[in-house]
Amino acid sequence: MDRGAPAPLSSFRLEGVARTSGAAAQRRSGAAAQPYTGACDRRVIDEDGEASASRSAQEDSGPRPATGWNVLHLFLRQRPGADATGALDAIARAAKEEHQVVTTSIVGHKADMCVLALGPDLQVLRRLQTELAQAGLEVADSYFSLTEVSEYAAGAPEEMRLARLYPKLPPAEKPAFCFYPMSKRRAPGAENWYTLPYERRLELMYGHGGVGRKFRGRVLQLVTGSTGVDDYEWGVTLFAVQMDDLKECVYTMRFDEASALYAEFGSFYTGLVGEPEAVLREIGVE
Repeated sequence: MDRGAPAPLSSFRLEGVARTSGAAAQRRSGAAAQPYTGACDRRVIDEDGEASASRSAQEDSGPRPATGWNVLHLFLRQRPGADATGALDAIARAAKEEHQVVTTSIVGHKADMCVLALGPDLQVLRRLQTELAQAGLEVADSYFSLTEVSEYAAGAPEEMRLARLYPKLPPAEKPAFCFYPMSKRRAPGAENWYTLPYERRLELMYGHGGVGRKFRGRVLQLVTGSTGVDDYEWGVTLFAVQMDDLKECVYTMRFDEASALYAEFGSFYTGLVGEPEAVLREIGVE
């Protein structure tokens, strides 16, 4: 399967790699917590100090990617009677289970807020969605994807690969937020990304990355894969210092050949990142 994702801007300015504690199984077993590397830990230390397989370690978990994390964007509307305490409790529970949750107040009519959640356990993300709905927040739109390393970045340094697979969000001092889905065009008889030779696709993606480097320090981009799991092939999440940084970045990259000829885009969501309580208050949920 082709993995022709745009070269993430995060490859040009790393914001750090998420480092979390050991899996819940290790906490229950009493074993010392180990740095989380993204792989699902299916072994615990028994009383004799030997590593052994543990069925119970995973019995309360959902499916986990072999590499990388699940990523869920929930675009929510507030409804009369929405419960801020219930929403905050739901977010806090997900965060306690080694998942990251980023909240954003959305401008415009499409939604009131975005809850971006990412981590290894899909069941945790599904439960978060349920509990936010129970708190009176209606899902207006959503997008599911997974972190990945593009095939065009196969030779990237390990630090860069980890930053793409296990990002640490939100980046500091970048409150401006934008999300959109995109795919590579495959129109019969016209521009078709998937009929290009690999060498040509690689050349185009290197050029695409060169345009992105112009925004190093101003914009952080997280590109996540969604082929087969949502309507488009990638989700693109941007964090920037100012809103006009987002506008200039997207506009400039539209002229790049990889985008101008081969990219198709979905709806854009824009807003400001904030702490959950502040975002809920901003949209009228207290």
